[in-house]
Amino acid sequence: MKRQSLVFTHPYALAIEEEALPMPGDGDLLVQTLLSAISPGTEMLVYRGQLPTEVALDETIAALAGGATYPLRYGYAAVGRVIALGEGVAASWQDRLVFAFNPHETHFLARAEQLLPLPEGVTPETAVFLPNMETAVSFLMDGQPMIGEQVAVLGQGIVGLLTTALLAQFPLGSLVTIDRYPLRRAWSQQLGARASLHPDDAAIAPQLQGGSPYAGADLTYELSGSPAALNLAVEITGYNGRVLIGSWYGQKQAPLNLGGRFHRSHMRLISSQVSQIAPQWSGRWQKSRRLQLAWRMLAAVRPERLITHRFPLANAAAAYQLLDTQPETAVQVVLTYDAVV
Repeated sequence: MKRQSLVFTHPYALAIEEEALPMPGDGDLLVQTLLSAISPGTEMLVYRGQLPTEVALDETIAALAGGATYPLRYGYAAVGRVIALGEGVAASWQDRLVFAFNPHETHFLARAEQLLPLPEGVTPETAVFLPNMETAVSFLMDGQPMIGEQVAVLGQGIVGLLTTALLAQFPLGSLVTIDRYPLRRAWSQQLGARASLHPDDAAIAPQLQGGSPYAGADLTYELSGSPAALNLAVEITGYNGRVLIGSWYGQKQAPLNLGGRFHRSHMRLISSQVSQIAPQWSGRWQKSRRLQLAWRMLAAVRPERLITHRFPLANAAAAYQLLDTQPETAVQVVLTYDAVV
């Protein structure tokens, strides 16, 4: 038997490579993939050759521990079924549906501690959103929204939409989102945003205030993936407000105006990234606790309705081309496999 793996060969090019199917050794489990999700923000950096080369892809995920040099395998949202066990693995793992932070490929080997069994009632279509939901949970923990605050979210890609869905559960003063694409703005309002506007819309400030005399956002999330959006984030954030930067810009840069109102605003720019728990939480939170919360939020939000496109692995090049050239048409794109659910 063969396995197929998606390999980014160089910028704007990928291939599906075949190799002999690995057999599980002692302590290994062989997983057959059912579904994997493309994370547009990060994976488009890979596709376009915009990843920084001086850091590991992800130091906390074994499959992504290497550097950002081509050819490389990438992806971190795979759901599959355990089809074979190595020596020493409990028989209860056989045929279980599991999630793994693994690249896009038809089969892969993993240790039991690298697999997350799907909770009862969670489908593969829901489970592929786990990494992005964990990211959204992390953004809320680091941003610490408070009752009555005026909150803005720049960028309504899949991470932005999930963040909006979680923020909508808080008793905020207002929740306004900003995105260029009508499809994403429509979903944003369905998920609980009070208003969702184009970044050029002059009504951003009035919508944020919602009748309140306080000028500007108390908390702004910059999740657009565009470093130029930081200027808008600074512009709409009020005195002593917080700007949480969840985007990974890779090699992209843009001028940032810190000489205007920012200089006297006592504003805080907060870096937030999901790979590690922030220091203020590490005493009581571990990754397992945050993942448990993410599973519960997936069950509450049901993000599978955000899947707009499904491509078979063999046609993955078309999926990335769509995200690169027609991003306004897509929310969540997933890759499908021949395995039977």
